[in-house]
Amino acid sequence: MAAHHPRGPATADDGLDLDPGVTFLVGENGAGKSTLVEAIAVAYGMSPEGGSTGARLTTRVTESPLYEEIHLTRGTGAARAGYFLRAETMHGFYTYLEDNPRTSGPQDLPFHRMSHGESFLSLIGDRFTRRGFYCLDEPESALSFSSSLAVVGVLEQLADSGSQVLCATHSPVISALPGATILEVGEWGIRESTWDDLQLVQNWRAYLETPERYLRHITSSE
Repeated sequence: MAAHHPRGPATADDGLDLDPGVTFLVGENGAGKSTLVEAIAVAYGMSPEGGSTGARLTTRVTESPLYEEIHLTRGTGAARAGYFLRAETMHGFYTYLEDNPRTSGPQDLPFHRMSHGESFLSLIGDRFTRRGFYCLDEPESALSFSSSLAVVGVLEQLADSGSQVLCATHSPVISALPGATILEVGEWGIRESTWDDLQLVQNWRAYLETPERYLRHITSSE
């Protein structure tokens, strides 16, 4: 799949080609990675507040109009199923699922009765089962270290099944998926990177090695 934005600085004039398998967008807060994931998901036909291509959840219109400028080009034989998972709207989305239960297949899971992390993992396991296009916006916000590793396994299974995945993340755990394409978003636009070269990874390594180098500048402890 390719996403074309004729005037945007983040995507080049010739568009953004999403490789088969998993593509990560990594960058600082405010770099635009979540906005781009949202715009591509909405341009594909998914609700900006999450869900499948059939979901129509709308509580408050806050999405960027960028999706109106994006033109998607699907490859031959590409699946049309899609799902958008975004951390900030999941509580409302669980209520939407309760109000619009499945009419066939397995019974819906009681997401509201689960912890934040458990509900995320359960939703991924329950809904990320078909070959299609999956967009995730910072899924790590609800997940522990071990749960983040579990998501890595799910993403690999999706890639192996022929699905495409686009994921915005701050997680060095999730973005370490072998074979994934990593795009670093910043003031330069978008550039491809290796996991080792990501500023995100370098910062975490430095912090975990000597946290006092960072904490002495923001805490009163000697």
